Order: sequence, then structure tokens, then C-alpha cells
Amino acid sequence: MAEKTRNDENRAPGAQADDDVVVLKPDAEVGEMSLAQTRKKLQETLAALQEKQNALEQMDKELAEYKDKYLRVLAESENSRKRIRQQAEESARIQREGLLRDLLSIIDNLERAVAAARDGGNGKPIVEGVEMVLRSMIDFLRSHGVTQMSAVGQPFDPTLHEAVDSIESSQHEPNTVVDEFVRGYSIGDRLLRPARVTVSKAPGSEGGTGSGQVENH
Repeated sequence: MAEKTRNDENRAPGAQADDDVVVLKPDAEVGEMSLAQTRKKLQETLAALQEKQNALEQMDKELAEYKDKYLRVLAESENSRKRIRQQAEESARIQREGLLRDLLSIIDNLERAVAAARDGGNGKPIVEGVEMVLRSMIDFLRSHGVTQMSAVGQPFDPTLHEAVDSIESSQHEPNTVVDEFVRGYSIGDRLLRPARVTVSKAPGSEGGTGSGQVENH
């Protein structure tokens, strides 16, 4: 058996050596520290969730406001379209009624010419009645911006005239309008209908107006 050291001899009975001592915390203290840390993390998590919830609620509020503004703008736009359409329809109706009302006076003159023709006579009242109707119609067109265009004697212009015939002529320069079958009209600065005309050409030439083959009537 090994000899005991002096320290072993001086140690009180039942005492342990320093190297053999292990210090342990009570189980209750360890549990309280673990619970405190868990509670702290849970509070942090709840705070983060609350922050996200607040952000979502704010986004929902802004989305509802944008949706309300969009619906208001959409309703105003639809009302504006309806109002403009109604105004356009009303304006077209007024213009149409005004146009038809102006035509009634021309019908009156035609009825007078027909009545004069039925009464017989030398035909002069008929001619005067037709001339009256013609003047009324020309005045009516002029009041709506429609103007007759004079083509005879003018150089042929394919943007204003439609050549339906050509004739050799030594009295006119080539490509000159010498006759018109149908009068041309303009409205404002736009062509409403081209004049249908006869165009001169040099004697012995076979060329037309330069705008294509001339239609012979």
C-alpha cells in the first residue's frame, strides 16, 4: 500500500482533495435562465410580427385608397364620354334638322313650278319656277360652305377635274377644259366633287390629258 502524503494526513476525516471538487448550480437557477432567454426571444419575435402586421395594414389601407381613386376616375371618365356622346348626338340632330328645314323652301318652289306647269301657258312660268329652285339650291349650298367651281377655259387639273372626253381643237391650248358635263364643287378648301370635263388636244395627236385613258361618252 502507498504511503499517505503529509497533506493527506492533515486532511480532516471525510474531506475531499481540491482536484476532486466539482461546483454545480442548483437546477432551479438553470431553469430560470433558460426560461428568461426563451421569453426574451419570444417577445422579440412577437414584436417583429407586429411590425410586419402594421406594415401590411398600411399597405392594405393605401391599396384601398388607390382603388377608390381609380374607381372615381373611371366613373368620371365614363360620365365624360357619355356627356360628349350626348352632346355630339344633339349637335348632329340640330344640324340635320336645320339642313332639312332649309330644303323645305326648295320643295316649296318645286311645288309652285309643278303647279304652274299644270296651269299650262307658254312655258315661261315653268322656266322661271325651275330657275327659282336652282337659285334657291345654290344659295342653300353656299350657306353650308359649298361653292361651284368654274372649269371651262381652265388648264386641265387632275386634282380638280375628271376628263371624260377629249376633242381636237386649234382654238385652245392642249389640255384645256373646253366643256363640262358635270359642275365641280368644293367645300371650304377641300374638293367635294370633281368636274367631269372635255379636254382639248392638238389636231392630229393621239395623246390624252396625261392622266390616263380618256373615257368617251
